[in-house]
Amino acid sequence: MAPFAIATLGTSQTCIIPKPANLKVPIRCSAASSSPSSISTRSKASDFDLRTYWASLMVQINQKLDEAIPVQFPPQIYEAMRYSVLAKGVKRAPPVMCISACELFGGSRLAAFPTACALEMVHAASLIHDDLPCMDDSPSRRGKPSNHTIYGVDMAILAGDALFPLGFRHIVSQTPSDLVPEPNLLRVIAEMARSVGSTGMAAGQFLDLEGGSNAVEFIQEKKFGEMGECSAVCGGLLAGAEDNEIERLRRYGRAVGLLYAVVDDILEDGLKVEGGVDGKNKGKSYAEVNGVEKAIKKAEELREKAKEELDGFEKYGERVFPLYSFVDYAFDRSFNVDDASG
Repeated sequence: MAPFAIATLGTSQTCIIPKPANLKVPIRCSAASSSPSSISTRSKASDFDLRTYWASLMVQINQKLDEAIPVQFPPQIYEAMRYSVLAKGVKRAPPVMCISACELFGGSRLAAFPTACALEMVHAASLIHDDLPCMDDSPSRRGKPSNHTIYGVDMAILAGDALFPLGFRHIVSQTPSDLVPEPNLLRVIAEMARSVGSTGMAAGQFLDLEGGSNAVEFIQEKKFGEMGECSAVCGGLLAGAEDNEIERLRRYGRAVGLLYAVVDDILEDGLKVEGGVDGKNKGKSYAEVNGVEKAIKKAEELREKAKEELDGFEKYGERVFPLYSFVDYAFDRSFNVDDASG
């Protein structure tokens, strides 16, 4: 996919976003509601080196995930689990966001790593199940064969089933008790259970199966917004953030998750125009259902909403910079995460 390219123009705050197939749509980038101090924080955050920060964390996360899922008996299940969790090309966005949110409030990476890894396990499990023939029926994932294509449907189901509880167990067994109080850890577990359950990601997949263009926004909110929300909230909970700060993180994470999904839809729509994809997910794309111009406007609104939530954390100074940078990356895809990680 070709990345977004954002042209930052003078004081008029007008952005031109080139899309595939030479599509250009002008949209307004509103900063009128932001205070001078928050605008200054946003400006400073734009210089943050997210690429290096992300790459550094990915190396550590990959190592810890490798250690967390050693091959045991029965080896077939563990090999299938490792195939998806340790797959090349995985961006590790949920764990990186979790760690960034934890560090925002002065939390330690050592406190966040177990939950960060659990988020990736849960995320991988949901994708394994989503790809199954009885669900989205996707034979490939990130350009590689899906789990069930390699290991069979039966083993893929078992691998996903095993990854969900392993994530919860990893949080309980590996989080340092001297860094995270037990009540905070219980809230993290409850948050993760809520996000993947019948009112969260499972609800999104149900509606995805049911079909219908009217449900596309709700599907994306549940399938993508939930993971972003959970990642940010869990990081804040680990660090002991106040309840009002947790709610601000909740709105931020959901906006970023939805932003990522809408931008993916826009880019995929461009590839369809160029003949790069087969249009299999017809009716499931925000850009396809509402049109590319409206999708770009929606993406801009989500970007602004996410940043408005972060404006409330300006007292934390530069520790909020990574979270601001995540928003811009979700919108413009200014670098390749695979290349960043080496």
